[in-house]
Amino acid sequence: MSLTVLEHPLARHLVTLLRDRSTEPEAFREAARRLATLLVLEASIDLPLEERPVETPLETAVGHRIAAPLVAVAVLRAGLGLLDTVVDLLPGARVGYVGVQRDEETATPREYYTKLPELEGARVFVLEPMLATGGSLSWACHQVREAGGRDVTALCVVSAPEGAARMARDHPDVRIVSATHDRKLDANFYILPGLGDMGDRLFGTR
Repeated sequence: MSLTVLEHPLARHLVTLLRDRSTEPEAFREAARRLATLLVLEASIDLPLEERPVETPLETAVGHRIAAPLVAVAVLRAGLGLLDTVVDLLPGARVGYVGVQRDEETATPREYYTKLPELEGARVFVLEPMLATGGSLSWACHQVREAGGRDVTALCVVSAPEGAARMARDHPDVRIVSATHDRKLDANFYILPGLGDMGDRLFGTR
């Protein structure tokens, strides 16, 4: 498992907006969409390309196109906050969903929905904004593996050391791209300093 943490000034600015408890859902969603752009750019920096000719208004030039099929897998609900940006930037990507809910007492994931497209040979981006204990992301990556996905990158807004350690144990070949890496989990398995429950803050629920 490799962990890449964004160092871009815009990422730090946007993470601060997301952390701020006074940021309302509309502004929170917009900041998440903008931050997702930076995450996608970092996560896709090594996509394979193939050459193709292109006719400019003046002559034929050598162009390029992405050579691998792409899949985005949103971990419900919070992963939806990143999904629109991913498909905007990678319009050819197929989309899958995995639904998992955390048991608030044990912090273990409980599955309630899985729907995945063809994954064989694809670059798969798993969208899990909060990497806390690592249980949900590990479970999601396991579902992707079972369905044939091999080249997997996780996009996270906030990660914690405990979750990164879990992913290193369970999925050592999954790359993680995170906007920030926080201090630790509290007694209730929430990330500190974190930004609260991302799903609730995206959708204005409690």
